[in-house]
Amino acid sequence: MTERGRALDTTPIDPSDWTKEPEPESEPDDDHRLFASRAEPQPDSTWVVLGALVIALPLAVAAVVLAGRAWYPVLDLAMTELRVRDVGSGRTPLIGLPGRIGEFPDQGSHPGPWSFYLWAGPYRLLGSSAWALQVAAGIANLVAVILALVIGARRGGRAGVAAVTAIVAILLRGFGVELFVEPWNPYAPILWWLVVLLATWSVLCGDHRLLLLLVIAATYCVQTHVPYLVLCAVLVTVGAAAVAVNTWQSSALARGPLIGSLGWSAAVGVALWVPPLVDQVLRRPGNLRMLFDHFTSPGEPAIGLRAGFELMLRHLDPFDGFARMLSEPGTFLAAGFDPDRRIWAGAVVLVVWMIAVAVAALLRHHVLLRLHLVVGIALLVGAISMSRIFGKVWFYLTLWAWVTSTLLVIAVIWTAITVVRQYVPPGWSRRVIIGTEAVAIVLVVAAVVGNTIEASDAQPPEAHLSDTLGEVLLPTIAVLERPAPVTPADNDFVTGRDGRYLVTWTDAYFFGSQGYGLVNELERVGFDVGVLEAWRVPVTPYRVLDPSEATTGVHLATGIRIDDWRGRDDVREIATFEPRNPVEMIEYAELRDLAIDELRGDGLTDLVPLVDSNLFLVSNDPRVSRAAADAMARMLILGQETAVFLVPPGSAP
Repeated sequence: MTERGRALDTTPIDPSDWTKEPEPESEPDDDHRLFASRAEPQPDSTWVVLGALVIALPLAVAAVVLAGRAWYPVLDLAMTELRVRDVGSGRTPLIGLPGRIGEFPDQGSHPGPWSFYLWAGPYRLLGSSAWALQVAAGIANLVAVILALVIGARRGGRAGVAAVTAIVAILLRGFGVELFVEPWNPYAPILWWLVVLLATWSVLCGDHRLLLLLVIAATYCVQTHVPYLVLCAVLVTVGAAAVAVNTWQSSALARGPLIGSLGWSAAVGVALWVPPLVDQVLRRPGNLRMLFDHFTSPGEPAIGLRAGFELMLRHLDPFDGFARMLSEPGTFLAAGFDPDRRIWAGAVVLVVWMIAVAVAALLRHHVLLRLHLVVGIALLVGAISMSRIFGKVWFYLTLWAWVTSTLLVIAVIWTAITVVRQYVPPGWSRRVIIGTEAVAIVLVVAAVVGNTIEASDAQPPEAHLSDTLGEVLLPTIAVLERPAPVTPADNDFVTGRDGRYLVTWTDAYFFGSQGYGLVNELERVGFDVGVLEAWRVPVTPYRVLDPSEATTGVHLATGIRIDDWRGRDDVREIATFEPRNPVEMIEYAELRDLAIDELRGDGLTDLVPLVDSNLFLVSNDPRVSRAAADAMARMLILGQETAVFLVPPGSAP
């Protein structure tokens, strides 16, 4: 029977059922180690299956809804599909997706290709369609969920599974369900980062076999999106150090399995990095070298420790981050980035967490302390990582912080429940715990229901760009499928399935997003297409086509660029589409006037011409006012006229 005031009870509380009294462990000496030497027994897998089904429901609904919605990937998503399509062929990618690393056209890419490899199987099994790519991304995320649930079960049985289910339900609500079926590399590692955190905790609790999972999950995160590099490197080091320390402290008989875990983890880790290493050997400069040079010698100053710490505090804000999601899904994508927003709320949460750590230490609850240790490392390294951001602080650079924050909240709640068990009389403590469980169940059910309702209205990413591309794509395919002889006198062009097409673009508003999509879609239906040498990184070197080897050029133009092409007598316009209706065109004109007035009022007259010639670039210039940025953001959604031309291959821009 637990008694009031037993502050120094040294018996660790079994997290498998927070309503039961603690029982002594069979090896009490292990409880005095920071790194435990054994793991908890494996629980029944039924709860893992139930948790996975609860999370899979909204993802499945989103996939079904998206199956009925035409989608033509653009920009990064088109580049991704090109690479997933290449897996298993002579073009199998060795590195990740191009990023803001270096300068065009010689920019670097994210470290590795494992997201492409993981998605390739489901993608092909489901027909190699754009929808299949979305489902493949969803399946990869569901795999991460199942792994997280298994770790929860290993650490805490039924209660551990429930806690992980709650975390994932919160993340789906906070980020929005659509995000987890979107095959974009900044989104792909989010749930795998949760696996990294939980696996590190489990390894610290003595579950040395999960060091291998920690290495795999961390590698997936780092190779897919480089902002995870330092975070994952530190946690893998901590996990490996824990196993190494336990190996050194263990008897000779017990060292075998521990050494095996270290050896297998090291071997698999090296194997997972073979593709990027091969690229480094075969190319000059290799991608790993480009990454090293970029991050050790950035062309812009970093935001600094103070700004990084404040950014972390805004990612701990319980109001912007967690409370708002009750009525507004997807709050994690916007919260935390306004430099004028409060930081005091996040500071309060940080102080509460520190108090929880102190309480767990007083209770000598080492399982809980190890979880707090993982959270603390992630917070500290995360703040340092944020301080090293240079240039614009894009929202996708710190998505991992909300996962860390959510785990922090769960750790604080667990600490509070432990305190109630220790200090509140049994009758009252049971009522409090049952009440807490009831509230948690209601919130999780509400999150799952809300996620499922949200998923029923799922929309494909960048739908405004995709829809416009789709409108010009079908007429373009129809023209290219008709064989035509070369007739220079009347400007006919070589077309047909046997042609080789050089695809180019001049985009006035979204920096060529639909151009990449056009390459991807024409290749999907079997045309032999290529791009100029300048686009070798985003479209892959295998798709570079010398103009002298092309039979015909296909050129996509938008906005004011269209008139330039229409004025030429050596091209043929084969498709055009205006996405704006008359009312939206009036709105666009008014927004354009507002943006230009704001730019002139702020003395940014050098940016005024770019409103018509490079709208995306000027909209993201850090000097523009909030009013101008908002106006141009709406203009980007409204879109501009888009046209496709057949052009002589030697006339590429």
